[in-house]
Amino acid sequence: MEGINPNFIMIAAMLAVFYFFMIAPQRKRIKQEKNFYNQLKRGDRVITKSGMHGKVAELNDKDNSCVIETLAGKIKFDRSAISMEMSKKLNAPAKSK
Repeated sequence: MEGINPNFIMIAAMLAVFYFFMIAPQRKRIKQEKNFYNQLKRGDRVITKSGMHGKVAELNDKDNSCVIETLAGKIKFDRSAISMEMSKKLNAPAKSK
């Protein structure tokens, strides 16, 4: 046995870097979004990814949708259309100077 091939070490290192910088953060984000969508409840203020503001009026677990009440009326959206980041910023307490 001659030892470990240097090319094998380089490929393993590249795969490890790829995993820790690309795959692991994406998995973490998907898990956070899934948790956010499951914690939605009636009355929550949300912003959709298209920028529409409103309050959650109804949640439907059958087709994973929700009805959002806006100033224009009620509109049905898929839960994945709600922006997690923007909704959290909207509901965060205001920072005082």
